[in-house]
Amino acid sequence: MGTNGSTMLEPLRQGLPPIDVTSVSSSASCALPARYEAVRGARQFTSTTLTQWNLCDRFDDVALVVSELVTNALRHALPADTPREHQLDPPVRLHLMRWAGRLVCAVRDPSPDTPAARTSGEDFSAESGRGLFLVESFSDSWGWHPLAGALHGKVVWALFRLADQP
Repeated sequence: MGTNGSTMLEPLRQGLPPIDVTSVSSSASCALPARYEAVRGARQFTSTTLTQWNLCDRFDDVALVVSELVTNALRHALPADTPREHQLDPPVRLHLMRWAGRLVCAVRDPSPDTPAARTSGEDFSAESGRGLFLVESFSDSWGWHPLAGALHGKVVWALFRLADQP
C-alpha cells in the first residue's frame, strides 16, 4: 500500500459501488482498554453486534480479523509508557460499519506508524507477526489511513463483502 490517504483507501473502492458515509445502514463502536484482555471484549462486542445485524454466519472470519487488528494495536501502536489500568480515555477503539453489501471493521490507535504485513519470503511459522497476513487472508481487502485534525494516530480497516441480505 502507498503512503497517501487516497492510495491507502483505494481497496475500499475496488470492484464495489462507492461508499457513501451517509448510507451506512448500521454502525457500532466500543472503546478498548490498553490491556490484552481487551481482545476478548472486542470479540464479544463483535458477536453481539453481528447477532443484532443478523450476520452470525460471518462471525468466525470477522472475529478473527478483529482479534488480529486489536492485538496489533495493543502490541505495536501503544507507547511503552501507556498506562494499562484505569484510563479515562482508552487509546484503542473498534468500529463496525455495515452497508447493504459490505461490512467494515476498523481499529483506531494512537500511532502514526504504517502497519507492515509480512512479505512472502519471511518465516510464517513464527509465533508472532502473522496478524496482517491473517487479516489479508480472511477479509476481502484491508488498508489503513492516518487520522487528521484533533485525533492523532491511524485507522486500520478490513472490508468484508456480504451476500445480499433479504
